[in-house]
Amino acid sequence: MAGVELSHVGKVYHDGTRAVSDLNLHISDGEFLVLVGPSGCGKTTALRMIAGLEEISEGTITIGDRVVNHVPSRDRDVAMVFQSYALYPHLTIRDNIGFGLQLRKMDKKEIQRRVQEAAHILGLSDHLDRKPRNLSGGQRQRVAMGRAIVREPQVFLMDEPLSNLDAKLRVQMRAEVARLQRDLGTTTIYVTHDQTEAMTLGDRVAVMKQGVLQQVAEPQTLYDHPNNIFVAGFIGSPAMNLVMGTFGAIDAEPDTDRVPLRLGSHELLVPRKVFEERPALARYENRPVVVGIRPEDLSDATLVEPGPGEVFRASADLVEAMGSDVVVHLQGDADHVDTDDTRELARDSGRELDVDHEKTIVVARFSPRTTAAEGQTLEVRVDTERLQFFDPETGLAVWDDTENHVGGT
Repeated sequence: MAGVELSHVGKVYHDGTRAVSDLNLHISDGEFLVLVGPSGCGKTTALRMIAGLEEISEGTITIGDRVVNHVPSRDRDVAMVFQSYALYPHLTIRDNIGFGLQLRKMDKKEIQRRVQEAAHILGLSDHLDRKPRNLSGGQRQRVAMGRAIVREPQVFLMDEPLSNLDAKLRVQMRAEVARLQRDLGTTTIYVTHDQTEAMTLGDRVAVMKQGVLQQVAEPQTLYDHPNNIFVAGFIGSPAMNLVMGTFGAIDAEPDTDRVPLRLGSHELLVPRKVFEERPALARYENRPVVVGIRPEDLSDATLVEPGPGEVFRASADLVEAMGSDVVVHLQGDADHVDTDDTRELARDSGRELDVDHEKTIVVARFSPRTTAAEGQTLEVRVDTERLQFFDPETGLAVWDDTENHVGGT
């Protein structure tokens, strides 16, 4: 096993297209790192550069203690699992798993030992003499993983390996991938577009946008302390609500414990402890600020005992019963947030940002005990201690000057 280091790595194609810019990442020995971002953000290109399937244009890639910039893919001691299973239909599962070892002319007994061991780990022992066509999609993906495991590489590289599976099977396989990596302890770099996959699998998650690393951190840190609007909107499902707001007088009455925040026609009172945690917010008195509200921080006020937070009234535009919770789309009149980040997030979700729409939709996640119905005016409680704030010009999170940075290691 070995760690992986990317230092100022970039990729520019022959037509001048820049796919990756100044990528700096340190993946520790045995770590499970997930690269996540929208389609075309450069995550797969980064993985392929580590694998040696793409030449790098700038920077240095180190695996273990060896710089591998000019080392052929076959000599890098990495194993890659692709989105497509890439199995040989005419070979048995046994021969598919051991194919790479046969090419290396490894001793037959050693090949047999490794294949049997991998099959046992993956629950394929009873299927070794079958052909791929006789297996389910999940079993075929296990075969592809088995082919990587038998190589006993220093690093596993996985490029959206679960994307061809149905939703239920993806959840099952996600748990199996996590268990497998934990048991083997092999350094793993995993690419996905699915942020739920990223959050549940990774020891750390690296978020990319248009070839640039936005933030790398533990999953909960990304959720609680996103560096910028893009990370905030990309991490979380349903996505964070982003609206424009304006603070009233922040320091006029320092003895008061709450500060007014106007969101369209609504006024919320924000606890002063929020300003103690985010000293830079003091600069936004009577200035626009982007306010981020997680759907799970909005609740049906009729079901919640009085406590911290503010209650406002809003009309339900759409109610989606999900079983474990109810997703409610609320009509609001706060101004839309129109930035490069929000436009990128809108494109990734398959729509264009409609800044001229006469109403702003705020998404809430209610308890399944709610009686909310479409067209009904609801009392909604917002946890004002959990609000996020971003500069509308830079897109960076507002904390203090030392923490407003983008990137990671």
